[in-house]
Amino acid sequence: MDILNKKVLILGGWGLVGSAIARKITEGKPKQIIITSLFRNDAEQICREFNKEYRKKNLFVPAWGNVFVREEFKDMDMEEYLKDDKKRAKYINDIVNELDDRMLKESAMYILLEKFKPDIIIDCINTATAIAYLNIYKSFYDLLKVANSKERNFDKLKEYAERMICSTYVPPLIRHVQLLYNSMLKFKTKFYFKVGTSGTGGMGLNIPFTHSEEKPSRVLLSKSSVAGAQTLLLFLMARTPDGPKIKEIKPTASIAWKKITYGDIRRKGKPITVFETDFNKAETLKSSFAARDENEFRKKGSLKTVYIDTGENGIFSRGEFEAITMNGQMEFVTPEEIAENIYRELTGGNTGNDIISALDSSAMEPSYRAGFLQHKAVEKIKELEKKNKTYSVAFEMLGPPRLSKLLFEAHLLKLIYGNFWKFLKDNPKNTTKKVLELIKKNSSLRNEIVSIGIPILLPDGKKVLRGPDMKIPALAKGETLKLDRKKVEKWTYDCWVDMRESNWKNWKKRFETIIKQTDSNFDELFSSRVTFSHDYWHNFNEINIGKIVGWIFINEEEGLRMKG
Repeated sequence: MDILNKKVLILGGWGLVGSAIARKITEGKPKQIIITSLFRNDAEQICREFNKEYRKKNLFVPAWGNVFVREEFKDMDMEEYLKDDKKRAKYINDIVNELDDRMLKESAMYILLEKFKPDIIIDCINTATAIAYLNIYKSFYDLLKVANSKERNFDKLKEYAERMICSTYVPPLIRHVQLLYNSMLKFKTKFYFKVGTSGTGGMGLNIPFTHSEEKPSRVLLSKSSVAGAQTLLLFLMARTPDGPKIKEIKPTASIAWKKITYGDIRRKGKPITVFETDFNKAETLKSSFAARDENEFRKKGSLKTVYIDTGENGIFSRGEFEAITMNGQMEFVTPEEIAENIYRELTGGNTGNDIISALDSSAMEPSYRAGFLQHKAVEKIKELEKKNKTYSVAFEMLGPPRLSKLLFEAHLLKLIYGNFWKFLKDNPKNTTKKVLELIKKNSSLRNEIVSIGIPILLPDGKKVLRGPDMKIPALAKGETLKLDRKKVEKWTYDCWVDMRESNWKNWKKRFETIIKQTDSNFDELFSSRVTFSHDYWHNFNEINIGKIVGWIFINEEEGLRMKG
């Protein structure tokens, strides 16, 4: 990737790694470097310092806020919108419901990318910490406490149940990846580089460092789980055609350091207060042990000493730093080394540290043997279909229901016409009549379709054949939904066998496109260049429902596998 005159967005650029990357990126002479932080002051301060250092007025541009939420919440503390019923409902909607265009365009991520339209994104945010340290375990115990209370306060119970939903890890991560991917597609981002984490500084389940929790800590392992899940989602993103190039580097050590100095020792941004303890007032241990109000103790200023600042990982004493970084513990890696590897990968070099490439090269791909045996399996199924006088079309176990719907629609055409040519010679109006007649007469076929949960919309578009179970819309027993034409059209597209004339017009266009596509790729030398040749389609003298629906998924659903 050429960085020259490109816009580079560094998410979490105020932090230790992000600021090191910002410095390194300047070597490629980018047009602009956008540095983000959770807080406005931090983003603006570092951009002022860098612009002064590099003697450029607007090379570094600040942006701020939480990119995991909607724009409305980006500058709020999470507790601010979780304690408000209406705002909490919005947040739950944003992470749980199906992604739509409105949700995308209201997200902080989309609006950030819309504003700057970066060519390259380098993501230094510790996503795993941001999501996993919401701590679902604490939310569970809080909910349990309210549920077991004698007061039986329904409003309180509802609030804590909703808070537990907000503390889940997977839905926010999935929504974040969806918003990120769709925003990058929309604004044509060319490259996304993630600085990930192992969650344990490279150590195993025997990691001795916790926050007063059991060993290994559930919360810490949650962080590792989220980090791993995000890596696999990025692996899938990297296998999606026409998207940005995806890379991830995953440091497996403590990262240090930013500065070494003397001053106040701060915890959560506030100086640690030193309290005076009177030796003669030692507390006698009894059957109970109560928390004490800090006002009961005499304050003696704040804790001041020498410390090493490791950025996002906090500040450490000499003893803590030596213990955590000694040979055989977490050890450490410098932010400049991370920045060097990212810069090298971005500019076409190979460091051997890209996790996505490592997964890609070590994942087991489809095999030659399986490809060879696929034909044998299909022929055996055909043989048994003929012997048992049946057809094996769809069972709705694989999903999505659209697969079953398309397979049965193609099967109806196969039963009536047998091949491409006969279907194309007929007109959609006649096809509608013939399909309707077949569905009326063939009760076995009709029953099979509705019994797997696929409704059949009749030609008038006003009546539907169905069984007790429907895949879409999925209804609980006794539940009803209000109907409108928009919903019916969506359900029909996604799941229902559509017997209307308009649908058979679409099928006719598909068959014509398949023939034109195959003819345009004709290779008179019969070389290896063409995969889906006339031979593949048996010169269109049969309607192979599996091949046709596979073609639809590749060409209409844009579901082409990148590697095979």
